[in-house]
Amino acid sequence: MDKPYFREIFNPVLENPIFVQGLPGFGNVGKIAAHLLIKFCGAKPFAEMYAPYFPDYVSVDSDGVCRLPKYEFYAAPMDKNDFIIMTGDAQPSFEDVVAHYELCSGVLNFITKHGCNFIITLGGVPSVEDAGLVYVAATSPRLAIEFMEKGAILYAKGRIVGATGLMLGMAKERGMEGVCLLGATTGFRADRGAGFSVFKFLMKALGNEVKEGL
Repeated sequence: MDKPYFREIFNPVLENPIFVQGLPGFGNVGKIAAHLLIKFCGAKPFAEMYAPYFPDYVSVDSDGVCRLPKYEFYAAPMDKNDFIIMTGDAQPSFEDVVAHYELCSGVLNFITKHGCNFIITLGGVPSVEDAGLVYVAATSPRLAIEFMEKGAILYAKGRIVGATGLMLGMAKERGMEGVCLLGATTGFRADRGAGFSVFKFLMKALGNEVKEGL
C-alpha cells in the first residue's frame, strides 16, 4: 500500500447529505459525538478508507483477528437531513503535515462524489471551567452567526489542529460550506460528557431534539 484507497461496501442513496466527521483527538470528543450520531440515526457502514499514513499497528478483536487502522463512512437517510458520518481509529502524526493534507483531500473527493456540499467537523477544545459549552468556527461569518444564535460560542483567534480544522479549511477552498463544533473538555481522558454536549447541540441546530437518556 503506497497511497490511500477506499473499499466500498455498497452505494447509498442519499439526497444532499451533510458530511459529519468525528475522529480521535482532544478528549476524544469528536469520535464520541460521531458514534452517538451513528447510534441515533441507525447509520450503516458503507465504505472504509485505508492509508499508509495511519500508525503502524493493527487492532485485534475478541476473537484474536487483526485489522489495519481505517476511517469508516456511515450512511444515514433521515427525514430532515441525510448524513454521511466518518469516524476512525486514529489520525496521522501531527508532525506529518503531508499525510494530513493527503487524507483530507481524499476524503473530500470521496464525499463530493456522494453529493456532499456541507461539512461539519467535531472535536474538543481545552477548557477547565466551561464544561458543557460548545464552540463554533465556520467557513463564513454568516454561518458562524447562525450557529451562535442556536447557542454556540464563537471560537475566535485560535487554532484547530488535525483533520478537525484542516478538513474545514480545505473544504472552504473548494467552495464548500461548513462549521466546526468544539466541545469544552479537560482532555485528560475520553470525555463522554463533552461528546454528548456536541452531539446534542448538533441535533438541536439541525432541528432534532435529543433526550438525555441516549
